[in-house]
This record gives sequence, C-alpha cells and structure tokens, in this order.
Amino acid sequence: MNTVKVAYRPLGLVLGAISGAMAGLVFKQVWKTLGHDDDAPDATDEDRSWQEVLLAAAVQGAVFATVKAAVDRGGAAATRSLTGTWPG
Repeated sequence: MNTVKVAYRPLGLVLGAISGAMAGLVFKQVWKTLGHDDDAPDATDEDRSWQEVLLAAAVQGAVFATVKAAVDRGGAAATRSLTGTWPG
C-alpha cells in the first residue's frame, strides 16, 4: 500500500462524517420541497402511511448516496491534484 493511500484514510473518515452531516441537511430541504412536514417520518410512526414512510426512506437513501459519492470523489480528486496520485 502506498503512502498516499495510507495518508488518505484519516481524511476519508473526516470526509465521511462531513458528507453525512451535509446529506442530512440536503434531505431536510428536499423533503420540505416535496411538500411534506418538517420532519420525515420514522418507520415506526403510527400516524404516517406506508407510502409516506417508504418514500421518505427512498429519498433519504438517494440523497445520502449522492452526497457521499460527491464528497468522496471530490476528496480523491483534491488528493490527486495535491500529490499527483489517486488515493483509491
């Protein structure tokens, strides 16, 4: 394993935490934009329909995956531009 890959691991962990926080904020905005309540339903919310719970889960999954991929890809690209080596 080369040094860039080893050095990138802690940065990858930090980027993962940042992407999780960013995705949470983006999801809240998307959920509001879709015309729903401020809070997305939990799977155990008795007062929410199956449709609403499953829609919230699908949207949240898509948002989290997209934000994580964008942040990870940006971190790898920045590492390559600084070191000349792709960390993956």
